[in-house]
Amino acid sequence: MKNYKICLLSMLIVVLMFLAACGSDESKKASSASGEGGEKTYKFKLGHIAPPDHIWNEAAEKLAEELEERSNGRMKMELYPGGQLGSDSDMVQQLEAGSLDFAFITNAFLTSKSDAFSAWFAPYLFDSYEEALEASKSDQAKKILATLDDQGLKALDYFFSGNRTMMFREKVETPKDMDGLALRVTPSPALEDWYRSLGISPESISLPDVYQSAQTGVIDGMDMDLDAAITSNYNEVTGYGALTNHMVWPSVMFINKALYDGMSDGDKKIVEESMAAASEFATMKRSSQEEEFIKTLKERGMDIYEIDSALFEKYTKEFDEKYKAKDPLISEFIDTFRK
Repeated sequence: MKNYKICLLSMLIVVLMFLAACGSDESKKASSASGEGGEKTYKFKLGHIAPPDHIWNEAAEKLAEELEERSNGRMKMELYPGGQLGSDSDMVQQLEAGSLDFAFITNAFLTSKSDAFSAWFAPYLFDSYEEALEASKSDQAKKILATLDDQGLKALDYFFSGNRTMMFREKVETPKDMDGLALRVTPSPALEDWYRSLGISPESISLPDVYQSAQTGVIDGMDMDLDAAITSNYNEVTGYGALTNHMVWPSVMFINKALYDGMSDGDKKIVEESMAAASEFATMKRSSQEEEFIKTLKERGMDIYEIDSALFEKYTKEFDEKYKAKDPLISEFIDTFRK
C-alpha cells in the first residue's frame, strides 16, 4: 500500500509538471502575439491599384510610417501597389473575406456599392484641395463612409489625388465641341451620367489599355488626373489638356472590419490618427504639385488650357437635381458645400 501511494504521488507530480509546462508555452505564445507589455503586434497588408510612383503609393508609405511610429513598432505594413492584389472589386472582396487588412479604393468604384458616394462627383463643388480635404472631415462625409458598415466594410477616411481634367486627341474648347466624342471614363454611374449629359460616349477601358486606345483612335480622349497623365505618358497620345478641374478625385481608406472591431480603443485611435496624417500629407503634397505637373506636360509638348466653368452650369444643375433625388445624403452633401 505504501509503494502504491508513492507511485500515485509520483504520477501526480509528473502530471502537474506537464500542465505547468503547457501553461508556460501558452503564456509565451500569448506574450509573443501580444508584444512587449501585453500589447498586440500586427503585420498588415495594404493593396491599391495605382503605380508605385503615384501619390497613392506615397500615401500608403506615409500610412505605414505613421502606424509603425505611433505604435512604437507594434504595427508594420507590407504594401502591394499597382494592382498586385487585383482590381478595386477584387480587393473589396478580400477585405470582406479578411485576407486583406487595408486598401485604398477609388470613390468611383464605391458609387456602385453605395449611391451616397456619388455626392463627391457633383461637378464644380470645390475650388481647391484644401476645401475638399476640409469637407472630408465633415459629418456629411462621415455619414457617407458609414453607408458601407452594413456591407461588412470599414471605411475610415479619404484623401485626394487630383482634380479631374479632360484630355483630347483634337482640341476641344466648349461643351458643344464634345458632342459625339468617345472618352475613357472610370466606370461609375455618376461619372458616366455627367459625360452623357455633355453628349460624350463614356468608355470603360482598363487603365493598361488606355494608352493604346487613344493612340489608335478607339477613344477621342480621357477623363484623367495630371499625376496619372504624367506617370503613364498619356500626353503622347492626347496632345490637348483642358484644365476643367470639374470634379475632385477622392480615394477611400479601408480597414478589414473584423480586424478593426477586434482592436483595443487605443489601437483604433492609432489607426484613425495615422490615416488622418496620411490623408493630409498626400492631399497637400498633390496640391503643391499642380503647377509642377502643368509645367511638365507643357514641356512635353502638350497644349494645356482652361475651359470656363460657366459653360458647364446647365449640366451641373442637371446633375445636382438628378442625384439629390437619389439619396438624402447626396442632397445634404451638395446643399452643404455648393456655393
